[in-house]
Amino acid sequence: MKSSVLVLTLLAGAALAAPPQEFSTSAGTLKITPIQHASLMIQAGGKVLYIDPAQGSFDGMPQADYILITDIHGDHMAPEIVSKLKKAGTEIVAPQAVSEKVSGTSVIAYGQTKKLGPFSVESVPAYNLTRGPAAGKLFHDKGRGCGYIVTYGGKRFYFSGDTEATPEMKALKNIDVAFVCMNLPYTMTPEEAADAVRAFHPKVVYPYHYKGSDTAAFKKALDGTGIDVRLIDWYGS
Repeated sequence: MKSSVLVLTLLAGAALAAPPQEFSTSAGTLKITPIQHASLMIQAGGKVLYIDPAQGSFDGMPQADYILITDIHGDHMAPEIVSKLKKAGTEIVAPQAVSEKVSGTSVIAYGQTKKLGPFSVESVPAYNLTRGPAAGKLFHDKGRGCGYIVTYGGKRFYFSGDTEATPEMKALKNIDVAFVCMNLPYTMTPEEAADAVRAFHPKVVYPYHYKGSDTAAFKKALDGTGIDVRLIDWYGS
């Protein structure tokens, strides 16, 4: 009880983009707290897991048991924030490119699964197919960044990271809840994101990492699919 009260007190002092989202699992409730853009916190089984703690305020947020980082860009990787959230025993998992910039990182490769306490974490390819800063260059090369599937209590939560609608995303299976990026010029349009989501058909999907995108267009593109599209504010506007 004391730890629950402490976490609630800490969160009350933190500037959150949107209310926490709660999901029932066979192991109890899993709570996802949007922070900003691609940054979020997962709480379940008495543990705290951050994904891409890089944007937004982390004042008053609980320290991390686990941290997942998807890419080297500043909206996903912020070594100074990672240092602020770390405590003795914090496990950090990321692709090789991130490990070269964030000390103490355990490297994960595409298709690899790591056990982090009550969570199972699988790396999923995330990359551009066509979009880049110049001809012949991509914003996100295949093999550098990744997304993650986090499994807890029998439910599978997918976090896309920076990616276009890749074949690997479209081939995902048995995703209960998906968090899918959309923003130009770096990733994809809402309609392209919806096309990918339609292919792997999660039960629930949230647009995130969407600054400047029309999330209503994403929702409209998925009308009639049976997918529960949930729009929340990741930017505190």
